[in-house]
Amino acid sequence: MPETIKINGVSIDRGEKVLTRLVISKLPSGTVIDIPVYVFRSVHDGPVLLLMAGMHGDEVNGTEIIRRMITKKMLYPLKGTIIAVPILNIYGFLNFSRDVPDGKDVNRSFPGNKEGSLASRVAHRFMKEVMPYIDYGVDFHTGGSSRGNYPQIRCVLAEPKNQQLAEAFAAPFTLNASYRQGSLRKEAAKLGKHILVYETGESLRFDERGIAAGIEGTLRLMHHLGMGNAAPSPSEPTTICMKDIWVRAKNAGLFRSNVAEGGYVKKGQIVGTITDPYGEMEVRLNAPAAGYVVGLNNMPVVNQGDALMHIAF
Repeated sequence: MPETIKINGVSIDRGEKVLTRLVISKLPSGTVIDIPVYVFRSVHDGPVLLLMAGMHGDEVNGTEIIRRMITKKMLYPLKGTIIAVPILNIYGFLNFSRDVPDGKDVNRSFPGNKEGSLASRVAHRFMKEVMPYIDYGVDFHTGGSSRGNYPQIRCVLAEPKNQQLAEAFAAPFTLNASYRQGSLRKEAAKLGKHILVYETGESLRFDERGIAAGIEGTLRLMHHLGMGNAAPSPSEPTTICMKDIWVRAKNAGLFRSNVAEGGYVKKGQIVGTITDPYGEMEVRLNAPAAGYVVGLNNMPVVNQGDALMHIAF
């Protein structure tokens, strides 16, 4: 851990707690858009842990996890440093949107370019100012529009350090998830840094179960890294899944699920139906594999090909 961390031109010494704001750009109105970055430093040497949310502006559960931990003073480390970013994509947050105004996804824009698109500029500023100091991190996410996720950690389990961090976090599910091009997780891995992705709930909705699980998992991870005192035990055992598959809509119509998030299904089991609005057609959906329902579409009106159910095994 360095003696001094310098973010946004602000020098932060051991033992200090600082809030700084990364100015990204301005709205057409001239309103400045900046990203609040909280830095909590112990006087004792230790790792640097990133807690980040709001990569997609409509994914509010991670923002709430970090907000509650800041409010309850849970982020003062016994050793090392915690860098907390409650909202990375301020544009999306203001507009209830996944993306930035140019329509691009920040999490497909890393490592970014200071002369590139708006999403690329956000990614570049983060990589320049914050990423150099990070050892480990949790990137908090939420399911897409009307699709809920059961609380889960995603990482590449072939990496021993990722596996150790995931075991320490102890979410209800841990999914082996390959790196995606342009993602924060992939770019961090290239630099030898280890980022877990935590998923829970659906966009623009608070998921109290997942928020509580995220806070408790973060406390366990901090304890594992020597940054926090004893942490709560997991409320349910962790299930490790190495593969996953999506059930997609065979037809357009009205979708009804027969199963709940977190439940187990057998291969061939009828997991839902799609009907037309007039009662003339009904299509049954069968599970393509045995496994656990880690994601579920809550939108009743679906189009052919829509992702309806995420099964991991």
